[in-house]
Amino acid sequence: MRHTGLKARMAIVGSILFGFYALLAIVAFEMFGVGLPVIFLGTIAFAGFQYVFGKKVALWSAGAEDMPEDRYPGIHQSVERISEEMDLEKPRLMVAEMGMPNAFAVGRRGAGVVVVSEEIIRLLDQDELEAVLAHELAHINNRDVIMMVLGQSIASMLGLAAYFAIAFTREGGLGNILVGYLASIVVQSIAMVFVLAISRYREYVADSDAAQHVGGSAMASALEKISAVGQRSNAELDDNVSALCIFGGERSALQAIFATHPPTEKRIEAVRDVERTYF
Repeated sequence: MRHTGLKARMAIVGSILFGFYALLAIVAFEMFGVGLPVIFLGTIAFAGFQYVFGKKVALWSAGAEDMPEDRYPGIHQSVERISEEMDLEKPRLMVAEMGMPNAFAVGRRGAGVVVVSEEIIRLLDQDELEAVLAHELAHINNRDVIMMVLGQSIASMLGLAAYFAIAFTREGGLGNILVGYLASIVVQSIAMVFVLAISRYREYVADSDAAQHVGGSAMASALEKISAVGQRSNAELDDNVSALCIFGGERSALQAIFATHPPTEKRIEAVRDVERTYF
């Protein structure tokens, strides 16, 4: 699936983030005399570290363990079938107790991991669970997880740069450190606005992909059940995992700009449109 809209949005956001990065490189070069090769290599190392470490932290935070094929044969068979339909290498499957029905994917094509919670396995019917699996496989297939990781890396670098530029380039003192800390939060939040816009749109695309493989009714029903139970749950998702999950929690209107997921009712409406179009 071509997903021109998603690719265009990722290209635009990537260009904006690259502009932020270029500004950071200029500041580092002018103010601190850091050579451009050092900046370039440091950026690659930082992004690579975040990609590898972030993936491991997400799996560790969820308490994910390998999913034995003999205990979950249906899930393995479904993933094999959908992966073949997507021309995607079957990812590693893991299972976790997350305190709520959820699932998420990390990694890239050829090295992806899909984590499914025990709660979602117990909650959903077979066709609904297949819809969730197809959703997570779509994230790997569309390469949007990589965009999220790189975007978060650049946002983190900008926040760190703002902190050190203010806290350690003026006369020392607790006041400068506090101002630097606040500035880092503001700068990182501004950069994350663009990343989170992609995060919300990629959920619509993954929902649509899943609906085309297993049907919009199954995807819509899965979202309804997950949302209903998730809102009643007292469990809180780790920040390293929440943006990746199929259900990230509901947000108020004031928090919507920083939400990682679109409202569930809009997602359900969108997949029902897919159902009417393709089935």
